[in-house]
Amino acid sequence: MDGLHGVDDIMGYNRRAWDRQVERGNRWTMPVGPEEIARARRGDWRIVLTPTKPVPADWFPPLSGLDVLCLASGGGQQGPILAAAGANVTVLDNSPEQLARDRIVAEREGLAIEAVLGDMADMSVFPDARFGLSVHPVSNVFVPDVRPVWREAFRVLRPGGTLLAGFMNPVYYLFDFFALEAGGFANYAYIGKNLYLDMGAGNDEAEIWGFVEDHLMAQMGEGDDVLRLGWTWAYRLIADGGFGGNDSLSMGYSTKAQYIDLFGWETIINT
Repeated sequence: MDGLHGVDDIMGYNRRAWDRQVERGNRWTMPVGPEEIARARRGDWRIVLTPTKPVPADWFPPLSGLDVLCLASGGGQQGPILAAAGANVTVLDNSPEQLARDRIVAEREGLAIEAVLGDMADMSVFPDARFGLSVHPVSNVFVPDVRPVWREAFRVLRPGGTLLAGFMNPVYYLFDFFALEAGGFANYAYIGKNLYLDMGAGNDEAEIWGFVEDHLMAQMGEGDDVLRLGWTWAYRLIADGGFGGNDSLSMGYSTKAQYIDLFGWETIINT
């Protein structure tokens, strides 16, 4: 991983890695089927932003005619369901193959979905206040600094718009789950405040790269207890200009609701 420190290098690495995950059939690259689209058209739908727990229905504003951004959310899952439920959906993702999954579902089901190849930290392709809702799964771990993501997400949301975002507990990256599955136990590496996951030469898993302090403080808000049960969280945030304290991301959002997805916790408890 030597030399892979620039934003462009990290983006390119992750783009290639996710394109390969599509070839391998990773669960987050598998498009929804016709049955799920039919249910969504009848008003019976759900999406996940974390591995197992669906987003509560009352977190969503009325979707009919709403401009929705699926932020770093390619793969033919959230976007097509929201489009079938009546939203005007734009999907932005760094992986061409992930976006192709959304196009496959759109063509198969007659859905209008705009698929945009781009960087979640630089959405200059979109004007200010373009969307009323942004749906963002646990993909903010694939950037070197999360703060530009939140600034851009705020900029493209309308005043009072909603950001639904999934987060990975940073403590997750203290443990090597590949080693656990093989019967061992290992830690990931730290260099000062830098946290990185080095899968080794030839491994095609997507890279995690960032700063411990950034991911602890910028994602969850200074003062939060990151050692709570559960490896993933989802937050409902409103772009209302709220700043500071534990009730915001310090980027203009106010936190309105949250839940914890206990994915992976039992694995650590039993080691």
